[in-house]
Amino acid sequence: MKTRITELFGIKHPVVLSGMAFVSVPKLVAAVSNAGGLGIFNSVAYSPDQLKGIIQEIKSLTDKPFAINVTLIFPNGKENAEVSLAEKAPIINFALGKGDWIIKQAHTYGGKVISTVATERHAIRAAEQGADGIIVTGHEAAAHGGDVGGMVLLPQIATRVKIPIISAGGYCDGRGLAAALALGADAIAMGTRFVVTQECDAHPNIKQVAMKTQMEETIYSAGIDGLPGRWYANKRALEMANSKTSYVDALKAGWALRKQVDTPVWKLLFGSLQKRGVQELAQQAIGIEALGKILDDGDLENGVVPFGQVVGRIRDLPTCKEVIERIVAEAEEIIKGLQAKV
Repeated sequence: MKTRITELFGIKHPVVLSGMAFVSVPKLVAAVSNAGGLGIFNSVAYSPDQLKGIIQEIKSLTDKPFAINVTLIFPNGKENAEVSLAEKAPIINFALGKGDWIIKQAHTYGGKVISTVATERHAIRAAEQGADGIIVTGHEAAAHGGDVGGMVLLPQIATRVKIPIISAGGYCDGRGLAAALALGADAIAMGTRFVVTQECDAHPNIKQVAMKTQMEETIYSAGIDGLPGRWYANKRALEMANSKTSYVDALKAGWALRKQVDTPVWKLLFGSLQKRGVQELAQQAIGIEALGKILDDGDLENGVVPFGQVVGRIRDLPTCKEVIERIVAEAEEIIKGLQAKV
């Protein structure tokens, strides 16, 4: 199946791995890219020195296109973007910040840039800045989606921008891909579906609970990590969504975050905090800590994990290749079958 996205990035299938913190690691990124999709690595919890080695590792695992995601409001976001540019990452995906300088520098070596957006205004701005494509994240998506569902947001943005669109939020099969193409997208991005695959290194407990979770068992809240997002509605997530961060917890979490991303204290205080504020950044650190508990240890009581609403439709554990090829085959059959319905 050829679309503007497959042509733009030189990939076989219009299916993208969402850049998920701690989950979209080199092994999974390479598995998706090797299967004909586009793998995106999330750099949010890594220092610039670590990221340089990770980009080299991904290059050793695949000779196919891949992307590096950088979250610009997060500590080391700018530095990780600079590392990605220096290492000539084939594609850079930026979010939550102004990325015109990334676009300009990537284009000098032939790289491509995708901007992740959740609003019409941000989509138009990304196109004006020269982004090669955008990821449009709907309200259904895991983690940081917007307030508007994809059924409304996607076609609206498709009427306002001319660049290729990747739609994220609510996808796991060929019906979703066919619908996204009809609404104006050129590809789909999936997070929760790729979590429940054989190549994903997330703890087995997460995969097992995902295959039992219903569509209604997610929560959308800014209380988990400081930004509005969707999470599996276990006891810990519900507690975090309805509580305020204490100053003691904020101090502990901030210090842990500084160590994790290898950021000097002065930069954390005078750089990132100018953009976000102490409380919000501390909540981000607490959310990352809770996420680690469930991803690494499978602690479903004390950890949190992002699940999109589509989790209620996922009931098997295939390989990435099987998922992608099945989705594309289903979409092609559905598109052909539509002609018989009208």
